[in-house]
Amino acid sequence: MATIRRPVAVLVSGNGTNLQALIDAAKADGYPARIEVVISNVAGVRALQRAADAGIPTLTIPHGDYPERAQFEQALLKALESHRVEIVCLAGFMRVLSRKFLSDFPGPVLNIHPALLPAFPGLHAVRQALDYGAKLSGCTVHFVDEGTDTGPVVAQAAVPVLDSDDEAALAARIRVQEHWLYPLALRLVAEGRAIATGRRVWSGGGARTEGLSLRNPG
Repeated sequence: MATIRRPVAVLVSGNGTNLQALIDAAKADGYPARIEVVISNVAGVRALQRAADAGIPTLTIPHGDYPERAQFEQALLKALESHRVEIVCLAGFMRVLSRKFLSDFPGPVLNIHPALLPAFPGLHAVRQALDYGAKLSGCTVHFVDEGTDTGPVVAQAAVPVLDSDDEAALAARIRVQEHWLYPLALRLVAEGRAIATGRRVWSGGGARTEGLSLRNPG
């Protein structure tokens, strides 16, 4: 039986390494999602070129062209509708989506954050972890809600903080984990195996997702 590949939009604002991880994963036979469009609020960023190199349609919707956030978000929603998008992935998208946007878009919205939420939400999460003296950091894929990095957790990967770490070194090791975790989480959501019930995310079989809070041995 042919795999159902749910149409996905990836929203970006910068380099797009997590976008590249999703592009690479979606090339595999049997992967349950396809990247239908990549949308940026910033013109000329590397992420747009990554998408173009992969033959994926791109759009630039500069937020500065809209005097109000609601107008910018309506333009986003119109683009998502025109591409029949069912799932949105944020990959370095530097805009906060409003409750109305999340209510108006009918599908799930995912984001990845370089910390083990609920610890260290918001900007500069890696720096926050180092300043706090945390011994364990990592990354989290979560469903987006109206808060800042407060949505239900889909998957996490842990990364130890080394005594020798500075912000760049720790961020680089976390990024390695992000690049396998985000495609895994998107697979679970696209297959209907990650379902949020309140704060918890459960598998489609009724059990909590397993094996998603461990450091990738690779």
